Amino acid sequence: MKINFCLLLLCIFAASCGGSGKSTTDTLGTKPTHDDTVQANANNAPIVNMQYCFYHTDGTAAQDTTMVNITINGDKVTGKMNWIPKEKDARKGKLDGKLTGNAIKARWTYGQEGTKDTMTVEFQLRGNGLAQKPYKYDAKTGAEQTNAAADYSIIYTMKNCVN
Repeated sequence: MKINFCLLLLCIFAASCGGSGKSTTDTLGTKPTHDDTVQANANNAPIVNMQYCFYHTDGTAAQDTTMVNITINGDKVTGKMNWIPKEKDARKGKLDGKLTGNAIKARWTYGQEGTKDTMTVEFQLRGNGLAQKPYKYDAKTGAEQTNAAADYSIIYTMKNCVN
């Protein structure tokens, strides 16, 4: 009986120590949902039904964070975008848009200071990153809007998606 128990423990120990040598968790302890590149098909278009997560920090001490989590299904893009500044009111909301080539044009419906608002946002998928066109202030409406004439100058880094 003792021999069977020892063999069982030995088998459990061996199974827990085995593996490919590759870690399946990142430094935050989360399991990645994919590798760190935007998966593409033969036409270099992103693969459908894939979730991608990106983040960007800015501010004098990189204290403000924007997170973009998107799912691509065909040419339809859905997800969420959260802008979380250190000492201001956050904007958190949903994205709904369309993928054309590697460009995404979406409507961001978000809440801020207890009110809902919408804004068109434009992104471009780039290897293992995401780029966004910056905002500009519209004096007529008193609101920010995407500067459609600008280059994609806000660069996001891909991260593991945490569900």
